[in-house]
Amino acid sequence: MTRRSLTLLLATVLALGLAAAGSFAIVPYVALKPGPACDTLSTCYGTQVLSFSPNVAKARTGKLQLTTVSVQDHLTLFEALAGWVSPNDAVLPREVVFSPDQTQQQNNAQTAQEMVDSQDAATAAALTYLGYKGTVTLYVSDVTAGAPADGKLKAGDRIVTVDGAKVTTADQLRALISNRKVGEAVAIGFLRGGKRGSVTITTTAASDDPTRAIVGITPGIRTEFSVKVDIKLRDVGGPSAGLMFALGIVDKLGPTDLTNGLNIAGTGEITPDGKVGAIGGIAQKMRGARAQGATVFLSPADNCAEAKQTKPSGITLVKVTTLTSALDALATLRAHGAPPSC
Repeated sequence: MTRRSLTLLLATVLALGLAAAGSFAIVPYVALKPGPACDTLSTCYGTQVLSFSPNVAKARTGKLQLTTVSVQDHLTLFEALAGWVSPNDAVLPREVVFSPDQTQQQNNAQTAQEMVDSQDAATAAALTYLGYKGTVTLYVSDVTAGAPADGKLKAGDRIVTVDGAKVTTADQLRALISNRKVGEAVAIGFLRGGKRGSVTITTTAASDDPTRAIVGITPGIRTEFSVKVDIKLRDVGGPSAGLMFALGIVDKLGPTDLTNGLNIAGTGEITPDGKVGAIGGIAQKMRGARAQGATVFLSPADNCAEAKQTKPSGITLVKVTTLTSALDALATLRAHGAPPSC
């Protein structure tokens, strides 16, 4: 075999080896890709997104689409390289998306709870805006695995009393528990599925203060209204659909057709008092929305810099800070005006 032939053979073997390594070697990165958009005024995957009891919803003409990001994990080297050169994808270190001390199951549970909290906040913001009066309740948002409350309380339990004293706020709950000495028992009364229950839990020390007693629950606040809003959305987690849920509720229950037939998409975390916060993956969300026909995109103000740089053609970008500002922007659009832009 000549030297040239041997060189070509070795180069071929090396190239095949690199190709094989690139095809199977897993790198510590994830790819963010445009996900589907779902119309909050209609159905998604065959299921009505918003339903009401009593059913007082109105028929509407346009679309208010929540947007999503698809996360591809366990990338091969070649997949990561393909994502880096793709105009639609973003490749990030895995720890940016997944906490290094979380399992996939724990991450899924966290994002699912964030979605539930987002729906509660959107409902409270929308119904409060519409003038409905609500009753504030205290509930268990999360139970820390391995904590004293694990197996005794569940996420979603409504907290009613602590040692017989009625509680209605998270501050009251924390104060009553932390007043106990570490290692002492505390009795917590709760409602689960409409049934009253009580558990006695032995406190443990907080990780940041060995003298402060805790039981290992994260409290949340939920507001109950005369109209019950049921939100159904499969296979989507996280808090970023809150703004579009709230707009959908206002559109369905309020006096005005908010879209006037337009296909409007958007994103943003929302608080019960209507403040709109930043989210991740806005570039992919805008591309996913544009692929499904959206011509207007509502962006949280704190995401505007990135949104302006990555906006796809054919999209009118609208800056929002609160639910009220989003509704004002939609009113401007209906009047054929120019709403605040990024």
